[in-house]
Amino acid sequence: MSEEKQNIENTEVVDELPEDAAPAGDAAAERIAALENELATAKQDVLYAHAETQNVRRRLEKELADARAYSATAFARDILSVADNLGRALAAIPADLREDEKFKGLVAGLEATGRELDNVFGRNGISKLESVGQPLDPNKHQAMMEVPSADVEPGTVMVEMQAGYMIKDRLLRPALVSVAKKPD
Repeated sequence: MSEEKQNIENTEVVDELPEDAAPAGDAAAERIAALENELATAKQDVLYAHAETQNVRRRLEKELADARAYSATAFARDILSVADNLGRALAAIPADLREDEKFKGLVAGLEATGRELDNVFGRNGISKLESVGQPLDPNKHQAMMEVPSADVEPGTVMVEMQAGYMIKDRLLRPALVSVAKKPD
């Protein structure tokens, strides 16, 4: 009899399990689903954070490279006026004084200084723009005046009043130019 009683009790327990287990199973399934959603959200957040970190690192590396490449920009702009004055001084020396024995040393020294300045510019990625005969490019030239001319196409640079310079691939200073226009 004790086996029968035990079977009956087991049957009752088995009969009660699905009814009682259903709400507990639903709660567990809901809890698992909520945890899976939280996990998916956390994984997504980690991926976004990782991508953002990579973007920040790349941006900083680019800024550092630009800072290295263009760190001398302000100094280069300032030294361009020295180069302009040296060029004007050389251009102002008349031909007869260039041949005079008293001034030959001075002229040779000024010309050597000009060549050395050009070499220093070249080593630092500073190059002079070629403007005369080129079409006006507002990204490289600043038109100071228009001159009527039938000899060249309108919009062509005729005279360069002040040289323009590039530092690597950036404009350091625009060339001040005179541009041709149609004759009146």
